[in-house]
Amino acid sequence: MTESNSPAESAPEADGRSAVLVIIPTYNEVDNLERIITRVHEHNPQVHVLVADDNSPDGTGELADKLAAKDERVNVMHRAGKQGLGAAYLAGFAWGLENGYQLLIEMDADGSHRPEDLPSMLTALEEKNADLVIGSRYVKGGKIVNWPASRQFLSRGGNTYIHLVMGLKVRDVTAGYRVFRRSTLERLGLESVESGGYIFQTDLTRRVNNLGMKIVEVPITFVEREIGVSKMNRSIMFESLWRATTWGFEDRIAQLTGKRKKQSA
Repeated sequence: MTESNSPAESAPEADGRSAVLVIIPTYNEVDNLERIITRVHEHNPQVHVLVADDNSPDGTGELADKLAAKDERVNVMHRAGKQGLGAAYLAGFAWGLENGYQLLIEMDADGSHRPEDLPSMLTALEEKNADLVIGSRYVKGGKIVNWPASRQFLSRGGNTYIHLVMGLKVRDVTAGYRVFRRSTLERLGLESVESGGYIFQTDLTRRVNNLGMKIVEVPITFVEREIGVSKMNRSIMFESLWRATTWGFEDRIAQLTGKRKKQSA
């Protein structure tokens, strides 16, 4: 199925794991897209996929259309241009909610989020009655493959700082491999989310935590992309730290003034 930014007219069958939607934002991922969708369905055959493509000049959107034409489990959203990770996920969430999906999943196109880890994340969501499950690099059992020491230092250090300054118990606040319940997203006030880049993940973690909902981290193996160029850089990391600091102070002030009760993740 191919769509523009508008929601589909008819809802998909919501039966078992066909009620699960994996949202994959793409920009210049033509060499990765087919292999990641193939892996998703090898390990999770009933889930549906939504490719949210930001008008990739390398033909990713056209490839997505071809895959959708061959497999009814694959859907495509063509967006006007490169608008950022957060905007792509917000559009994907809106599409998924409109079409009746009960679980909505964030997954990168480059293979760093292994589809092999998804079954354990879905199991944890149900067994632990979680509102949000995060595939975590920084809990016991979590691993990172093929990252240089410098990037591991930046990521782990940044997560530790955000964890402390925002008072969150989540260890991998910036992780992008996530399973949301429909009911969770409906409570987050997504229409007010303005964060567009990687800070988007921290923003949603904060919102879930501040509403007192349950967050569970499941260890995953994070694998650095083999094809293409990572869109992460130091400026993005430092922007995330600045925004997290601001939110941390805002939340602490709200707690002290009694505007919000302290919640734990």
